[in-house]
Amino acid sequence: MAARVAVLTPFASPSVRGNAITVDRIARGLRQRGVELRVWDLSVVPEGGVEHQIVQYGPAVIHAFHATRTGPTAVRVARRAGIPLLVTATGTDVNQDLFDEDGAPIVRRVLEGAGAVSVFDESMAARIMEALPETAARLVVIPQSAVFEMPATGHWPPIAALERLPGPIILFPAGIRKVKRPAFPLEPLDRLRDRYPTLELVYVGPIIDAAEGEALLGLLSGHPWARYVGAVPHDRMPALFELADVVLNCSLSEGGMANSVLEALSLGRAVLASDIAGNRSLVDDAITGFLFGSAEELAAKADRLLQDPDLRARLGVAGRERVNARFGADRETDGYLAVYARLVPGFN
Repeated sequence: MAARVAVLTPFASPSVRGNAITVDRIARGLRQRGVELRVWDLSVVPEGGVEHQIVQYGPAVIHAFHATRTGPTAVRVARRAGIPLLVTATGTDVNQDLFDEDGAPIVRRVLEGAGAVSVFDESMAARIMEALPETAARLVVIPQSAVFEMPATGHWPPIAALERLPGPIILFPAGIRKVKRPAFPLEPLDRLRDRYPTLELVYVGPIIDAAEGEALLGLLSGHPWARYVGAVPHDRMPALFELADVVLNCSLSEGGMANSVLEALSLGRAVLASDIAGNRSLVDDAITGFLFGSAEELAAKADRLLQDPDLRARLGVAGRERVNARFGADRETDGYLAVYARLVPGFN
């Protein structure tokens, strides 16, 4: 059978949202292995035309990213066309919707209707099995990877506006929405201003929640040492990471692992992240980065990192080694190919 896959995603490139970055990376890895695939971006393709287009395409497998947003369409098309379905469940699916009064019936119906369900970390699999123990045999953990293509010039394009900053720079790379807690670091980092008068907190990422974005921009007007630079194309992110002294994650929850944390570690940056299951999958406290559980701990550990470049370098090296050892691109691609083969014997 031809190795052809229909991929459904709530967002695709050129969007810089997490789902788009993940889907683009996985699609590139599969294409490099000879898999023919087509991506349907449900934010731009009318839902009514998806079924006809997929049937015409004739895939061996349908692969839906995000159970809540693409799952219902994917389940309907897979059942009507008799095509096996893999659903990749995200952090929003598992940490929020699966246990939400309104969202739970949707996520449950999708996960129950899928031939296989993939997640990025064991912690996400455990949460799904807590709610739906009957999915255990269909669950598979496929860790994410971090892939950046080095330009032919041999260096990342500069980010001129930030290169002019005296630093130190703390980078907050995330879509602006409530679960990322963008306002959380302002007060604890403000305490460090006397010690680091040229400290800059830089937010980069799309505004996903308009209300949260408006609130953050209002707060920044009272914190001139913090700035929001907007969304940046994904291929420019390495230059931002390399300018940062510390990469910050303040999330309430993650879908197993944050792309931004994984990418920062892959580039040898010092990471300071909230002490949640998704971040613990990547960061061992004081080994591959620092974890914090309170505003006071954030301030204290940020202070340690900012005053000790050797510590930052040591954590960065350990983080990069962790990513190289456990989160390689080949392992990620192998994982999806194995699931496709399980759903479609003879898939090649």
